[in-house]
Amino acid sequence: MAIVEELKALHADTLAAIEAAADTTALDEVRVRVVGKSGTLTAYLRNMGAIAKEERATVGKAVNQVRNAVEEALEARKKALATAELEASIDAAAVDITLPGRVQQLGTRHLINRVSEEICDVFLGLGYTVATGPEVETDYYNFTALNAPADHPSRSMQDTFYVRDLSGDEAAVRGESDVLLRTQTSGVQVHCMEDQELPIYIVAPGKVFRRDVADPSHLPQFTQIEGLVIDKGITFGDLKGTLDYFCKAVFGSERKTRFRAHYFPFTEPSAEVDVSCGVCHGEGCRMCKGTGWLEILGCGMVDPHVLEMSGIDPEVYSGFAFGVGVERVACLKYNVPDLRLLLQGDMRFLRQF
Repeated sequence: MAIVEELKALHADTLAAIEAAADTTALDEVRVRVVGKSGTLTAYLRNMGAIAKEERATVGKAVNQVRNAVEEALEARKKALATAELEASIDAAAVDITLPGRVQQLGTRHLINRVSEEICDVFLGLGYTVATGPEVETDYYNFTALNAPADHPSRSMQDTFYVRDLSGDEAAVRGESDVLLRTQTSGVQVHCMEDQELPIYIVAPGKVFRRDVADPSHLPQFTQIEGLVIDKGITFGDLKGTLDYFCKAVFGSERKTRFRAHYFPFTEPSAEVDVSCGVCHGEGCRMCKGTGWLEILGCGMVDPHVLEMSGIDPEVYSGFAFGVGVERVACLKYNVPDLRLLLQGDMRFLRQF
């Protein structure tokens, strides 16, 4: 019977195609071509009505036998190919356990934050507390309450970042604002003198803003830490002893300190504090410009008028205040020649610390 012979040939060709399929995609193409809805074997079943009655049973049996054999061969080949593909995928994704691992690099504190915390820790060890305040301050707390007169240069619109009022106030729109980005953290001291009970022992870290052109020794935004002590019987000797201890704790016990008379409107008497150069050990070099000393901070006894402005009796209480730039301390401690390097985000530089 010609049809049976055709089915035998189709059976043999299909088994050969199944065996030759290189992957599951090629195998599925064979399945669709032979036993799919439009497959060659399926066509025999659809055309059974055209076959003579006496031959239908024989042809139907042959078609079913071929179909069962093809489906079994497809399933067996599918399992074999799937196993091979899985093994190949595992081999491709294999990890060489003899190679060194890739260590995830962890972030660290920025040098400015680290030095700031180090300075605060020194004073926390002396019994001080850390105080904070707003970065946007009023003219009163930034200048007036600190004994800075109305004609003080830093009150100029050209020297300080004033905040303009956009609410429609005519004077503010003209630039006559009394709100500004603080030029010092001294305003925190005034808030503490007004709000806290005496005695007061605080340090106030935070960002400050000045209209300085960025250069190796100046930044328009930097971090400052100011300290304030208000108590009975505080003298300039307490100030000297405290700052000498601070300098040695930060820069090393072998470093020396020097106090030079200076002027600040909110302290009297006032002084600049120098620390001996760590590069030349006080003998003179390029770092200290041949003087053997590096300027580190300003300080002084709190002016009695400043105490009175905050409601403190200067006849009963006295105190001292000081202010230090964190970036400057960081540069002096680690011999960094340019403050701008701290803010450029160059990881090659920052990872050194």
